[in-house]
Amino acid sequence: MKPTLLILAAGMASRYGSMKQTDAFGPHGETIIEYSIYDAIRAGFGKVSFIIREEFLDSFKAIFEPKLKGRIEIDYVFQSYDLTPFGIDKTIERSKPWGTGHAVLAARNQINEPFCVINADDFYGFDAFEKMASFLNSEVRDDYYSLMGYEVDKTLSDYGSVSRGICKVNAEGNLEEINERTKVYLKDGVIVYEDENGNTFPLHEDARASMNFWGFTPAIFAQTEEMFKLFVEQNENNPKAEFFIPLMAEGLVKSGKAQFKVIPTSSKWFGVTYKEDKPIVMKSLADLLTNGTYPEQLWK
Repeated sequence: MKPTLLILAAGMASRYGSMKQTDAFGPHGETIIEYSIYDAIRAGFGKVSFIIREEFLDSFKAIFEPKLKGRIEIDYVFQSYDLTPFGIDKTIERSKPWGTGHAVLAARNQINEPFCVINADDFYGFDAFEKMASFLNSEVRDDYYSLMGYEVDKTLSDYGSVSRGICKVNAEGNLEEINERTKVYLKDGVIVYEDENGNTFPLHEDARASMNFWGFTPAIFAQTEEMFKLFVEQNENNPKAEFFIPLMAEGLVKSGKAQFKVIPTSSKWFGVTYKEDKPIVMKSLADLLTNGTYPEQLWK
């Protein structure tokens, strides 16, 4: 059974100012998502599932189905505020859903095969999809998952510092923990991060950053549903609290229920958070077209 690509696309993109998931970045109106799907198809994925808000459905169908029809199976997962499917009989007022971990759990009744999770607004590169497909086809188990580990220097910005989840990896190549490092940047040829007091510390040149590219089996749903319910109980009065995928991973690792292989990739990552990022992403994609990595028209 071919693995599934699960794309996190339910965010409202408040900092971007519009629906960046469906914004055009390629020369013929291609979204960033399309480059990920193109790479996933080449790597052997059999289905793409979009995690969206239900009100996005018509827009997504109009944009993606004409291009992907006959190339890969498509379905949609709705992330909502309704907690009753999790046995939580209360309404909690929030301005946005419960985070990426909750988004993954929203797919628990629609995915029955190994799958990977990515962000809709990030470019990951073919090497990452190829390696993840290999892992999902030959190594993944219900107690052995994965995440892609990017070389930190290939995730930096030329326009300021970034925040990155830096992986602590053991001798077997498995995840021990993810440490959130804020203000990561290049200083005098060395990658450093700052603490809250403005002190700088070097990051090892072999350090790996998690860019929210994960590999699972459907067992992840049962393993983390109670974790999510407890999180809701503890944070029902915190409208900004989010149940992120790294929290799921941390809980599984610490409880001994699962390990996570950190798969190294040499791919260049880039993404879009603010409107000002758009011309940078468009230039990066144009360079990849110029060097022949992608055809000018993906779906011709």
